[in-house]
Amino acid sequence: MLSIKGEFNKKTEPTNPNKIIDKQKNRFDFFKNIFKKKVHMDASGKIGIPTPATQIKVRFFDKIKGLFKKKESSAQPEKRIEFFKKKLKKAQQKDIKAQARRQRIKNYLDRAGIDINPQRISKIFFNLSVLINLAISAYLIYYFSVTYGITWGTVVASMIVLWVLIFVLLIFLLWIMFYIAVDLKIFKRKLDIEDVLPDFLQLTASNINAGMTIDRALWFAVRPRFGVLAKEIESIAKETMSGADLKEALERFAARYDSIILKRSISMLNEGIAAGGQIGELLNRISIDIQEQKAMLREMAANVTTYVIFISFATIVAAPFLFSLSGVLIDVVQNLGSSLGSTTNAAASAGIPLTFSGSGVTPSDFKIFAVSSLAITSFFSAMMIAIIKKGSVKSGVKYIPIFIFISITLYFIGQTLAGKLIGEFFK
Repeated sequence: MLSIKGEFNKKTEPTNPNKIIDKQKNRFDFFKNIFKKKVHMDASGKIGIPTPATQIKVRFFDKIKGLFKKKESSAQPEKRIEFFKKKLKKAQQKDIKAQARRQRIKNYLDRAGIDINPQRISKIFFNLSVLINLAISAYLIYYFSVTYGITWGTVVASMIVLWVLIFVLLIFLLWIMFYIAVDLKIFKRKLDIEDVLPDFLQLTASNINAGMTIDRALWFAVRPRFGVLAKEIESIAKETMSGADLKEALERFAARYDSIILKRSISMLNEGIAAGGQIGELLNRISIDIQEQKAMLREMAANVTTYVIFISFATIVAAPFLFSLSGVLIDVVQNLGSSLGSTTNAAASAGIPLTFSGSGVTPSDFKIFAVSSLAITSFFSAMMIAIIKKGSVKSGVKYIPIFIFISITLYFIGQTLAGKLIGEFFK
């Protein structure tokens, strides 16, 4: 080990400035090596290679110092540019998805024949949800103030739940109801097109046989009684007159509706155009096939009429009267239990094990159960009848309110009549 004192006590020659500079440089390098941990100076002033324990201490204190050092910015200009590029790309993708979603909603509304901006629908649903929440809020404030007194904690908690959960739920339910209504309207338009399609194809075939081109034959076959189909054919004619391909326009028209009959008819028409055959004869053949298929479906529906009558009778007539009779019997049992309470007490005191108590089900609870059961049964019965007769669940939507109204009305009528009859019997 060398002594550091010798380094500081050596006399320098003032007459030679270069030597002084070299010595100062050597001293600077010496201390620099000490800070770099290449050499070590102990308490006695001697230097040497640091021991492993000393190295561990030095690294430990360096880590502690590193905690308090100001961290340099790791984001270089290039990295910041890449970050903003990714952020801009995500924003553009989000806008593209939003535009695609709005376009899908617009196409969906066009299929239903509804000309309205999707953003306007969102505003209408938002305003409607706000109004409903305001009405519910006013009712809750009135209810708490009249029934329990004004307890602001309960009112505030109810308002928070109402405007956070109920508000979102209302918007969600409104959108679901809107989509169901639009889907049913699209289904109705599809049925309207399928009903008049055979007549339209026959008129088009007549025009083609008279020497017209296919696009002109389609245009001149339009009649006001065709309704939705007339508007669609007018749109196709406008597209072809503006230079669009007739085949592509017909395919877009068929893709707008989920109709197997329409898609098959358009596909056969396009194949006939491509093959260059007798288009008039082909259209007549397609029209006859559609009419035969409809006649077969009507015959199948007539064969299962017995099942339809049985389901309708069980849902609309039998179930309401059975429920009404059960409700009246519950009232009778409760009255008998209350009137025979003293008799059962006397029998029990005499040692006779005779008990007679009222029913555990109250008439009000049974009424709620009966009405709910009738509504659910009517709903599914209407769906079953639609599948049996029409082959589609959507066709039974119009039967649902009719079945529910008739069954619940007959239930209350039957309850009134049964109550009077049994009341006269127990007088």
